[in-house]
Amino acid sequence: MTKNSTAVAERHTELVSIGDGIATVDIAPAAGGALASYRWWHDGSAVDWLRPADAAAVSCRDAGAMACFPLVPYSNRIREGRFEFAGRTIQLPTTADDPHHEHGHGWRHPWTIVTHEASTVVLRYRHAADSWPWSYEAEQEISLADGILCMTMMVRNLSDAPMPVGFGLHPYFPSTPWTHVQAPVSGMWETDTEVLPTRHVLPPAGADPSIGFDVSEVDFDTVFTGWARRARISWPEQGRQLDIEAEAPLDFLVIYTPPGEPFFCAEPVSNITDAFNRMRDGIDTGCIMLAPGQMRSASVRFTPSLAV
Repeated sequence: MTKNSTAVAERHTELVSIGDGIATVDIAPAAGGALASYRWWHDGSAVDWLRPADAAAVSCRDAGAMACFPLVPYSNRIREGRFEFAGRTIQLPTTADDPHHEHGHGWRHPWTIVTHEASTVVLRYRHAADSWPWSYEAEQEISLADGILCMTMMVRNLSDAPMPVGFGLHPYFPSTPWTHVQAPVSGMWETDTEVLPTRHVLPPAGADPSIGFDVSEVDFDTVFTGWARRARISWPEQGRQLDIEAEAPLDFLVIYTPPGEPFFCAEPVSNITDAFNRMRDGIDTGCIMLAPGQMRSASVRFTPSLAV
């Protein structure tokens, strides 16, 4: 992570911005360390590459209504918020609206600003052991260069015992009737009514991300496996596209396409849904084991382009 070259004291504010002359990114540290927008300015008009948050979402610190939020210490759901690890039962808090403690802690808490420069910001979240019986810290480095957004996620185990972990990003993209997604994958997880994995199968023939699909024609809330860590989103009627490139261990892609909504999600993540419970099944869950003091990190690059 970038050193604190500007000696900014750790703090959080409602909205901070970075820019590089081509793009601007607004970040809401208090709203789960989420991005509020990522846009280019072209011929005097804004081009939003992520779904922008409105003023109400920023004011209410609603990470789920933002442009992108961090996933830590795991992606997606843990069945009933409960799993067994190292001979003990871990029970996370659940509610009727959140029965599987979805997406962990990062998006639920403020992050502090470690560094804020013209085109780079570094945010940090520290978690003290509670129902999640490990202390850890996570950082996001968010930077712009030539209009390209790069986000690096890091998580470090601060406890004195091994910790299971997963991480990733949850970006929201604008959806139009012609929005198209293409991403090389080899399989996917079918789910039950709780959106928890049941069976590993081949992608559907009529909506295989490897071939590509129109967002308006599918209904996914799905973990795809064998992801090549790259994807392309195109808006052909607007003459623009966005390439996504992720690093290992972000080896899974979650695609969420809620029907009738003006957005969809394509989430680079390191673990399948309910990974900690599925480890005993002898399958590749993507679960990472961090020894005390150990860390893992990965970057995701978002590279936009406009037709000339």
